[in-house]
Amino acid sequence: MPGRDSSDSRVPDELALVLAQAAVGATEAVGGYAGGVYLRSGTPGLLRLAVLGGLPGPLFRPWWRMHANRPFPVAEAFSTGHPVHLADAEEAMRRFPQLMAGLPFPFGSLYAPVSAAEERFGVLVVLRAATPGRPVGHADRRRMQIAARRLGAGLAALHADGMDIAWNGEPVCVQLPGAVLPPVRVGHLEWDLDTGAVTADDGVCAILGVAPEASPGTIDALTGGLASEDVYGLWTLARQTAASGRPVAHTMRLLGPDGRPHRIELTGHGTRPPSGQGASGRLVGRLVDLGASPTVADATDRMPHGVLSLDRLGRITYLNDEAETLLGRPRGELTGKVLWDALPWFAHPAYEEHYRAAMISHEPVHFMARSDPESWLSVSLYPGHDGLTAMLNQTDQPAYLPASSAAPGTGPGSPADRASALYRPVALAIALTEAVTARQVSAVVTEELLPAFGGRQLAIYLLSDRRLYLAWETGFPQGFLDRFDGVGLDARLPGVETLTTGRPIFFESMQRLADAYPGIPMDANIGARAFLPLIASGRPVGSCILGFDQPRGFSPEERTVLTALAGLIAQALQRARRYDTEAALARGLQDGLLPHRLPAVRHVDTIGRYLPGTQGMDVGGDWYDVVETEQGLALVIGDVQGHGVAAAATMGQLRSAVHSFALSGQEPRAVMSGVNRLLIDLDPGQFASCCYVVLDPESGRAHAVRAGHPQPLLRRPDGLTEVLDLPGGVVLGVTPEASYPVEELLLGPGDMLALYTDGLVEQPGVDIDVGVERLRATIAAAAALSLAETADRVIREARQSADRPDDIALLLAARWRGEGAADDEGGAA
Repeated sequence: MPGRDSSDSRVPDELALVLAQAAVGATEAVGGYAGGVYLRSGTPGLLRLAVLGGLPGPLFRPWWRMHANRPFPVAEAFSTGHPVHLADAEEAMRRFPQLMAGLPFPFGSLYAPVSAAEERFGVLVVLRAATPGRPVGHADRRRMQIAARRLGAGLAALHADGMDIAWNGEPVCVQLPGAVLPPVRVGHLEWDLDTGAVTADDGVCAILGVAPEASPGTIDALTGGLASEDVYGLWTLARQTAASGRPVAHTMRLLGPDGRPHRIELTGHGTRPPSGQGASGRLVGRLVDLGASPTVADATDRMPHGVLSLDRLGRITYLNDEAETLLGRPRGELTGKVLWDALPWFAHPAYEEHYRAAMISHEPVHFMARSDPESWLSVSLYPGHDGLTAMLNQTDQPAYLPASSAAPGTGPGSPADRASALYRPVALAIALTEAVTARQVSAVVTEELLPAFGGRQLAIYLLSDRRLYLAWETGFPQGFLDRFDGVGLDARLPGVETLTTGRPIFFESMQRLADAYPGIPMDANIGARAFLPLIASGRPVGSCILGFDQPRGFSPEERTVLTALAGLIAQALQRARRYDTEAALARGLQDGLLPHRLPAVRHVDTIGRYLPGTQGMDVGGDWYDVVETEQGLALVIGDVQGHGVAAAATMGQLRSAVHSFALSGQEPRAVMSGVNRLLIDLDPGQFASCCYVVLDPESGRAHAVRAGHPQPLLRRPDGLTEVLDLPGGVVLGVTPEASYPVEELLLGPGDMLALYTDGLVEQPGVDIDVGVERLRATIAAAAALSLAETADRVIREARQSADRPDDIALLLAARWRGEGAADDEGGAA
């Protein structure tokens, strides 16, 4: 199974069958309408959906893969080994908001880990109707546990036989058993028209509700339970058949005693009696119980609406005459095909979302769909246990269609539509928690809010000194919004009034906007506009403008949701502005504390570089410095634990301390010990690492001391680069009695020393030695480059990593023959 896409196999393999049986059994046991099994894969920590029953696989592609460390119920059940039971959407949203962000529909779900002994294979999942206010019962919990335990035992047996229990392909889709329907029944009879005697088999007796042992043997008694009009119709059919004078067959429908329709087929050869009246002879008949199918088909063909029936995997099982006309395709081309394959226009993401809503919520969904550039259909989806029925009607293009896409006469949207709208804030809220700066918040709103409502334009204004200033825009004509930048709160503009009144303002078209605000500047767009107040904790933050390409309506649900989303955006922007203020202060601190120019001395060139991390605040506690002392040139690099203003402030104090100790003529060991005691006095519990090297430019002799800092690198003129092995003490700030041994080095002409902080060599989940070796190779390969070019190459490679949780500081020092190279005009950057 690993590496193979099992959905391409026509012969089910043993593993797929075992998984399918478990999914179907669990689904039936707890009254679900869909189920599946997630199985571990060849990638550690990654689960794959191996079997999906009762739902079309392609429409649930985003859920085919699940990492075990994600905040989803499948991942929690697998990683903890404990089942998860969610009775309804409210409980699911409270515990797993990201699940509801992706599937914002009312449903219940159960998750049971599948394991045997110490081996954990995957998770068994069942979806079912929500039970609001009523938790999952003990009996259903027990049934899920038993099903998962049986599956675990079955997988363990396969594993013991040598099968690798892993799944690396696409999920196998399984059709769930349907509801039990009355079987088709057939009975046979012989009928003597002269005597009325009938010989009927058990099938006829069963259909007409007569006990076989009490069969009366006459047609009158046998049809005693039929309606009188059916009895007369039957006799008329019999005589017509007999009077034909040749072998013929006639059929008619009878309504049986159980109220269901049956078909009777009579064949025979009659003889005309001497009187010439009537007919006589023997007829052979067959009575067929077809259930309701013929009646349903006839009824739907008489309806003025298109009727389309699908099974739970999305295959078309029936359509009536009007559906053929509306879709422009004959039944033969559609029956048996998957809906979105047979009708590609139905594969639009918005329409697929409505289909998911109906299948998961088990509630009707209504929307408008464009079947071709000129035609619109109103579509109503009615889900059930065995599938879904779609009602189709031709309709005019809507002038202002709310995004809830309500069908005519059904109100603002179905319960599933409203549930979808209510859960939309979850997706935006999750994304906003990861946005730190005001620009990041604005980018999240652009990426999450506009697509959700079909918007094309977005503008965000922030309040400062009683004026609104444009902070973000997208989709508007270049320069159009400049005239509104910096407007006061007394201006009569919708963007101002929505903030001063705290009330959102909606316009279905630009014409409506022009009517409400005569003389307001307009762009060429004719679409709708929504003006939302950004208010957080009762304080005005700014206003948000959403623009749409076409006129549209705003349903009550959409107005409510957009207002709620505006509150989330306002809170995120308020938080971001505080962050931006602190970040600006921290950046100012760091810019002021890091050296802007390194000293130029004979025989030695130095250059420094700083690169902030990509997570959190853009400043940290990394620093470098070069100090001219009586003992030689002091090269310093350090790293204070943490980020932000506090780390930057501590860094500045330590840098000043090292500078002072170095200028006072103290030996390297004394400098490091003094800085250690100072840090303990300044901020108990704060730690820092440091490397301090004093180099004699004339002789190349150096003395180095290290406090918990990464080992320096030394490159020879031929490019040979080594990681030095300097003895060192513990990081600064641990204990006042810490000792720091000193190591002597010799830098020959052309040698280069590289000092750096751990952000340059550390990556999450990767051994630090790997990073050190990568840096060593980069510096070795840059032997032919200048000092500045070497530093730029190192920083450029580090910048390519999008995930840098820590800052980076780099200090290079090269000893040259003669007067030195001085290739970077001061050396700091």
